[in-house]
Amino acid sequence: MRELTDPRWIHLKGFGFLILGLFAAACIFLEHPEWKLMGLVAICVWAFARFYYFAFYVIQNYTDPSYRYSGLGSFVKYWVGRRRL
Repeated sequence: MRELTDPRWIHLKGFGFLILGLFAAACIFLEHPEWKLMGLVAICVWAFARFYYFAFYVIQNYTDPSYRYSGLGSFVKYWVGRRRL
């Protein structure tokens, strides 16, 4: 697969994820209209987003600038390999 480099397509992809996430949240809320559930879903989404940021940006820019990740599977391989040392 080619690398996505056109800023217009990158922005469209980002807003597509936003729309998809809002749609999924609306479906959850319509199925189970409970504020407690929506709060827990929001915390879950926030925590996974922070982990994703940690897995790519923080590790790559602060702890190991030489390593480049290609996805979460690559991060898991790096982390498991690192733990054996």
